[in-house]
Formats: sequence, C-alpha cells, structure tokens
Amino acid sequence: MKKIITLALLLVVTLTSYAQALGYQDLALLFSQDDLNGTARFKAMGGAFGALGGDISSINVNPAGLAVFNNSSFTGSFNVRNTAINSNYFGTTNSNQDQFFNLSQAGAVLVFRSNQKSDWTKFAFGVNYRLSKDFRDSFLVSGNSNVATFRDFPEDRNVPALDYNVAEEQRFFNDYNGETTEFNLAFSAVHNNKLHLGASLNFYDLNFSQQATLTEFNNDGNGNTLDASLYQENFTTGTGVSLNAGFIYKASQFFRFGLSYQTPTWYSEVIEESNIVNNDGFNGDVEIAVSESNLVYDNTSGGNFFSNNAFYRFRTPSKLTTSTAFVFGKNGLLSLDYVYKNFNNVRLSGQDFSEENNFFQNELRNTHSFNVGGEWRFDRLSVRAGYRTEQSPDVLALESDNLSEYSFGGGYNFGNFRLDFAYSNNNRTAPYNFYAGFNVDAANLNIDNRVFTATVSISL
Repeated sequence: MKKIITLALLLVVTLTSYAQALGYQDLALLFSQDDLNGTARFKAMGGAFGALGGDISSINVNPAGLAVFNNSSFTGSFNVRNTAINSNYFGTTNSNQDQFFNLSQAGAVLVFRSNQKSDWTKFAFGVNYRLSKDFRDSFLVSGNSNVATFRDFPEDRNVPALDYNVAEEQRFFNDYNGETTEFNLAFSAVHNNKLHLGASLNFYDLNFSQQATLTEFNNDGNGNTLDASLYQENFTTGTGVSLNAGFIYKASQFFRFGLSYQTPTWYSEVIEESNIVNNDGFNGDVEIAVSESNLVYDNTSGGNFFSNNAFYRFRTPSKLTTSTAFVFGKNGLLSLDYVYKNFNNVRLSGQDFSEENNFFQNELRNTHSFNVGGEWRFDRLSVRAGYRTEQSPDVLALESDNLSEYSFGGGYNFGNFRLDFAYSNNNRTAPYNFYAGFNVDAANLNIDNRVFTATVSISL
C-alpha cells in the first residue's frame, strides 16, 4: 500500500493512479485520539480529575483517585452525540448531521478499609469499560477545482484518444464506522490519609472501517463527457495494552495535587483488509462512463473484486498529567489538569514505515492540553461546569484546528442512588486533502460535536 505525506486530522483520501483511501500515518494519528468519554460528572467538569478522584472515570486520568471513594459503588453511563460537519470546497458548501447513541461507560469500585493498625488505611479495586473513541461520522464534499485527474477512457479506440481535460465537478462522500473500547483494571491505596497511590492496566479493542467514493465529471471541450467513480474501503482491527500510574497528595484539607503517567498504547498486531490494490492503473473499484461511445468501463466486472491484507504494529503517544485541586469543604471544588502528549514518539513497525516515522518525528509536535472543572453543592443538588482545550499535533495547524470544548451539568444525590447529567460541545476545523500529489487546495471541514451524557450510580 502506498503512503501519503499530507496530514489531515481526519483521514486523507486521494485519487489518480496513485490513489489510496488511507494513509498509515493518518490512521496512527486517528487511533491515538480520545473522545474523553466517561461519567456525566467527569464530562461536565471537563475531565479535570487528576487531583480529585472519587469518580470511576478518574481511572483514565490518575488511578490513584480510586482510593478517594468512601464506599463501594457501581456506575453506568450512556451518551447521545450529535455531530455536524460542514465542508467548503472551492466556494461550494455542504452540511451533514448525524446522531449516535452509545453505552459510554460502565464500571465498579470496591473499597476496603484496614482493620489493623497500619499507615495504609484504605484500599480500592476498580474495573471499568469505556468507549474511548467513536469513529462513526460521514460527510460530503463537492465543488470544482478545475483540475481533471481522470482524463482517459481505458477502452477508447479513437486515434488520438480523447482527452477529457475539462473539469466540471468533483464529489467526495466519506463514511467512517467503528470504535475503540477500553477496559481498565486498577488498584489504589491511601497512606496516612494523605498520599494516594494507584496503578492500572488498560486493554483496548480497535475496530474501524472507512468507505469512500470520489466522483469526477469531466469533458473534452467538444461535447463529450466522462463520468468516473472510484470506491475504496478499509477494515482495520487490533488489540492494544497500556499502563497508567500516579499519585495524589493532600497537602491540606483545602489543597491537593497529583501526577500521573500513562505509557503509550502498544498495538501488537493490527490487521487491515482493503480493496486498495494496483489493478489497471487504479487502486480501488473504478467505474468510468463516456458519452462518446456509450460504453462503461468497470474494473470489477465479472466478480473480480480486489482484496489486499496487511499486518503491522504501532505505538501511540505517551501522556503525562499534572493536576491541582482546591476543595472548599463540603460546598464545592475547583480542579485543573495539564496534559502533555508525546506525538513525536508515535511509531509504526512490521513493514517499511521509515517515511511515516520520519513524518512523526519531523512534522508533528508534542501537544499541550488544559482541563478545568468546578462543582458547587446545594445540599443534595450539585451544579458543575468545565472547559478544555487540546492542541492539534500538526506543526502547521491553524489556531482553529485546536479542539475547544465547554461543558456543564448537574446531579442529585438520593442517598445510595445518584443521577447525573452533562452537556458538552466541542468544535475544531480540519483540512481534508483528497487530491494529495496535485496542486489542488484541500477541502475545509468544520466539525462540531454536541454530547449529552447521563449516569446512574449506586453506592453500597
């Protein structure tokens, strides 16, 4: 499979005889992303739980937070995501909107107190399932770049052959499916009621697919037309593992700070199946119709469908999180997290990936993220708000390519039973170049996600 050198925060799709639906470097970046799904309380407070704990979703930030729980509990969450993607391609705009329902989190924490005279006063074990990345999205791009790339009809018998070099329109439709799910096993302990230590082992299950169709409408300047359609698909599966460890220190009843480190996720075997092979000069399923002879060329006629399998390994960025929190007794709290991701450390292996690995090293930057969240309690009622911002790893990214999200929510504690709700909205822009290798501007995408999360918690 050929490689692309043009970065998009989504996947890059190209056409021509060097066409390819997926670039390995873009896959590695996509598979390194995290939707920050979790409980409604976690979402409402921007995921800023590195020095707080006391929430099952804090496993994903700092597993030391499990021992902040006072009682064992069971928690389940679902969310509804509404995504709008607006595209602009040479002055033509298109809008696409989808809605998705998910079980975003389910987990339990078991808390044990020491009955012996010991400096270690409390222990906690946690298990949690989380939807870490939901890939499902679709969008349409259309317009006219005035560049025709399908200019020949493979079965043209004219001498000389007609040249369909006048571009009329290009249309590109893209559909993503699949998800990355995460399962955590964590342990945490408290020393002298001040120092919380914790570690977790994280397992990942990756399932991803893409179906993309690019269509060109061209003519030869003499009334003859050519309509070409290229369909490409990819199915990718894999499993990975990572480790996470950290601490939270209560300097006082008012102030605490935390530090955690998550290793890269190691995907030991990624299996990819696609129809992207080199056949008749095309990488994918191609159909071309021309008006001059009323003929149709189809390189999959007669059941000749193409299939290509690939196996490789890759490593995602590591993550370092430093956190502080201010706790105002039983009234409320304020929490801040700083997250550093080492994108230069992304690596692909199992084939010749020297070009991609050089790209990670030279064309990406290590990113900074900031999460802030607050909560205020009115007896059994809690209100919450949060904000986070995350840099794009592309060194040439625009300011608008950075993710920005605000959130708010609330909850009510019925005693051993609690209901929480959260609303979050994040947006960013991204270039999408499906003509890499040509002097054609990329389509501009504006991506807006609105997520509603509901959580039920039961304490024992």
